[in-house]
Amino acid sequence: MKQKVSCVFEHRWVILAILSVQYLFVYFHRVCPAVVAQDLVEAFSISATSLGILASGYFYPYAIMQVPVGFLADSWGPRKTITFFTLPAAAGAFMFGLAPNLEVATISRIVVGFGLAGIFVPAMKALAEWFQPKEYARVSGILMAVGGIGWLSAATPLALVSKSFGWRTGFIAIGCITVVLSLLTWFFVSDKPKEKKCEAGNNISPGRPASRQCVGLLAGVRRVGSTPDFWPLAVWCFCDGAILFSFTGLWAGPYLRDVYGFSKPAIGNILSMVAVGVIVGSPFLGYLSDKVLKSRKKILFGCALVTVIEWVILYGCLESLPVPVLYGFFLIIGVCVGASIVICFTATKEIFPVEMAGTSVSCVNLFGFLGGVIYQPLIGHFLDLAGMANGQYVTRGYKLAFLLLLGTSLVHVACTFFVKEKPHGETSEATACTRRERVLPPGRCSARSEGFKSQ
Repeated sequence: MKQKVSCVFEHRWVILAILSVQYLFVYFHRVCPAVVAQDLVEAFSISATSLGILASGYFYPYAIMQVPVGFLADSWGPRKTITFFTLPAAAGAFMFGLAPNLEVATISRIVVGFGLAGIFVPAMKALAEWFQPKEYARVSGILMAVGGIGWLSAATPLALVSKSFGWRTGFIAIGCITVVLSLLTWFFVSDKPKEKKCEAGNNISPGRPASRQCVGLLAGVRRVGSTPDFWPLAVWCFCDGAILFSFTGLWAGPYLRDVYGFSKPAIGNILSMVAVGVIVGSPFLGYLSDKVLKSRKKILFGCALVTVIEWVILYGCLESLPVPVLYGFFLIIGVCVGASIVICFTATKEIFPVEMAGTSVSCVNLFGFLGGVIYQPLIGHFLDLAGMANGQYVTRGYKLAFLLLLGTSLVHVACTFFVKEKPHGETSEATACTRRERVLPPGRCSARSEGFKSQ
């Protein structure tokens, strides 16, 4: 038995490593157009508007596919789902590197977004199978941290590769690496511990029944939507995504340029602190949640409260923050907005049985992307209302935008008061099982749990 447990313990870290590198490229493709923007403009002779359309091609299929991918993660399993979706991601990278015109380049971004939509949620599902509930926030934090490294690698490293070998060569090389990752996933990633003949699944996640039934897509979505405890987390994720994707993902750069007059390198250096915050903050918040506070709700509340304080300061001192304070501001945004999302995912997973981990996480993740999709043009509308001067948005426009984000951050913190917390380290099925064991003879709990889930 000790040998079997050791097998599980060692192989799960191999799985975490492969899935983390997969997720690195999700973040890389998400932000890489900003680095090669000028190369794309020159290669395709396009305007800034066309460049924006090209870059946004990634996000729409990514958001649309979240719920279907969650169902596939629960029914197909993470291994098949990630392997299947990684292949179009590789094809899209090849297409982008070889694109002869804007149309092909835009289609390639759509293909990449479709493919990479199948990485994160199945990875979270796999981690739920291979790690104990009390470890989940920490290992999810590691996954998010490696994603942050992908954010950073899409900056200076990509710029150096583009300068030395050309941007097309860089993306063709990324396509080759993605194919290798697909093969590694197929041969080394397993959906559950018992598939590696390590019959110690219950040692990894005590309290789980031995066999489970797949919940259908519509049934799973209905169950998620009809669970009251889900909605505070969904609204929290919406506010989080609205702030992260609309501000740091789009309008923070124009703000630093128009209000402070920073150059592009200076703006890049400041915005890179968001990635640093995600890299450092994700495992830190996971450790804090699992080991120190042993709470998800306290982390969500604390991060949301700090975000409110930041927006109060930024709104009040919009034009007068010292440069070191700006660096610190974006670092804290990376921790409290970017990294904290992993705690939201963990709290969501713990509401539902493990066989619904993919569906539940994908549903809450969808709300984060909806926040970004809605707020990016909404903030742009506020800036347009205030008008422009000398080709730049005026300060009053940013005041209006920041007032919106301040109000959003207040909703962000208010949601946490309605978050219901499970006993630390338990999923809903583990909690149910523990309660039944008080009144049922030994061995009866798993049977009753199976009957309950099949209803």
